[in-house]
Amino acid sequence: MAEPGGGRPVTVSDVQQLVRRKDEIEAQIKACYELLEGQKGVGMHEPLVDAEGFPRSDIDLYQVRTARHNIICLQNDHKAVMKQVEEALHKLHAREKEKHARDEAEALAEAMSQSLPQAFAKVNSVSPGSPASISGLQVDDEIVEFGSVNANNFQNLQNIATVVQHSEGRPLSVTVIRGGRRVHVGLTPKRWAGKGLLG
Repeated sequence: MAEPGGGRPVTVSDVQQLVRRKDEIEAQIKACYELLEGQKGVGMHEPLVDAEGFPRSDIDLYQVRTARHNIICLQNDHKAVMKQVEEALHKLHAREKEKHARDEAEALAEAMSQSLPQAFAKVNSVSPGSPASISGLQVDDEIVEFGSVNANNFQNLQNIATVVQHSEGRPLSVTVIRGGRRVHVGLTPKRWAGKGLLG
């Protein structure tokens, strides 16, 4: 039988076919051993001549020799098929492992690209005691949404200043990326001891 996967990947049905072939060979070996048993229990190594060196007359010599020859040939075939089964299983499992790793990497890449929207600004300072500080905003937070402003409509920092002035005393929804994760912050612009409404 030709080695499966010569030019194409090994499939489960290739392995099943090899296992069927192995079972057939085992059945043939068993039949040959039964034939030897039927010849007065002659096995693979009992002498085929009597004490005087003449061929034994109580058994069918031709049948015994043919059965012994067939058993030897079939055992070699069996060994070869078992090697093919082992190789095919290795290839099959290696491919499954490879596919699983590839699927996981793709899923991870997809999750990363889906879950992290584009940031349009980065927090470079937060004044202690300011509305920004109280809301939990941190230095190095990357802003992806600031009220109605996002990466798609952001032009300059004046956009944020406008939103802040119109939202004095009202909570704003702010979304940032922090440490590779999306974080929502509730920020209420208001007057405080420092400059501006945010700090």
